[in-house]
Amino acid sequence: MSDRLPGFSTLAVHAGAQPDPTTGARATPIYQTTSFVFNDADHAASLFGLQAFGNIYTRIGNPTNAVLEERVAALEGGTAALAVASGHAAQVVILQQLLQPGDEFIAARKLYGGSINQFTHAFKSFGWNVVWADPDDIASFERAVTPRTKAIFIESIANPAGSITDIEAISTVARKAGVPLIVDNTLASPYLIRPIDHGADIVVHSLTKFLGGHGNSLGGIIVDAGTFDWSTGGKYPMLSEPRPEYHGIRLQETFGNFAFAIACRVLGLRDLGPALSPFNAFMILTGIETLPLRMQKHCENAKAVAEFLAGHPAVASVSYAGLASDKYNQLARKYAPKGAGAVFTFSLKGGYDAGVNLVSKLQLFSHLANVGDTRSLVIHPASTTHSQLDDAAKVKSGAGPDVVRLSIGIEDKEDLIADLEQALSA
Repeated sequence: MSDRLPGFSTLAVHAGAQPDPTTGARATPIYQTTSFVFNDADHAASLFGLQAFGNIYTRIGNPTNAVLEERVAALEGGTAALAVASGHAAQVVILQQLLQPGDEFIAARKLYGGSINQFTHAFKSFGWNVVWADPDDIASFERAVTPRTKAIFIESIANPAGSITDIEAISTVARKAGVPLIVDNTLASPYLIRPIDHGADIVVHSLTKFLGGHGNSLGGIIVDAGTFDWSTGGKYPMLSEPRPEYHGIRLQETFGNFAFAIACRVLGLRDLGPALSPFNAFMILTGIETLPLRMQKHCENAKAVAEFLAGHPAVASVSYAGLASDKYNQLARKYAPKGAGAVFTFSLKGGYDAGVNLVSKLQLFSHLANVGDTRSLVIHPASTTHSQLDDAAKVKSGAGPDVVRLSIGIEDKEDLIADLEQALSA
């Protein structure tokens, strides 16, 4: 190939992959093995001591997973990536490298309900404390910073409402505080938004959603932007201090701009163990090949459905940043000019009961707890994904009692609109 940089669609098909050197297989093989043979004792010792790169045990790394990691890193513009068993597992591994007991991280209040639950409850047992901020009020992030703050966490497109977060503005707060900005880019995918281009230091995905795209495989991934200096101020000893389990290596010093991805692998994945199945990695790789085509169709359909709902008499409001009237439309034009995503919410005039009833009347939409599928999906967040929150918190997170969330698939948009029409009429 020439010296020109490959385009996004080319990277989605080719990044990280080569024909298998032994068989000539063009598709990336599924290396369904637990472990790998060493050349000799010295080779084994060098691998275990981080003096050489290579395969040891599939819990730590696998050749199929490595192709997935390189591909997503290329699509996001990062230096390296680590694939794990789920998006939730990725969040645990990230914060394990950054936080000690008693430390804090700031999170945007508009997040996936499972993340709110994980941050509020599960992380307390680690001594990690979340401080909530309002993504519509950038100053609230500044006010939340304390000497204990070690990271800021946001979603590029917030779940469930599909609102767009001002990544650059919050990145400025993170820089001033001397902490990394973590961006969950699941709902956008790198096709719509590349957070690293706007100041993110770490990007996280649930691979289960748009990257895999077919609702058949769980996975998560961590992308290291290579932009943060982990040695500054001694805030991040996991990366800056000698690691006793690796003969005193300082990861920041040894691995430079991909030190965080290495730390997540050799300190997080190694010990916590949320390994991604090579079979799931293969399935997600296959999904990524069509990501640009799917995202175009997702966004086209979502805008058409949102416009239909905005004009329906049973609908009180629609929250979709792709609508010109939406409060986040200017941010969508800035950050996601190719489309505002495919997940959004709308409110029904009949409140909670109307939302529950609508879900039961839909026929083409599948009622389930997922997004980013080729199929169109629906859920009533207040009774499901956000049910653990009190009413005030539900409203603040964009999941009030009258709210229905849609994840628009790649079917014919006329059929989706017809299904919503019959359900609303019923």
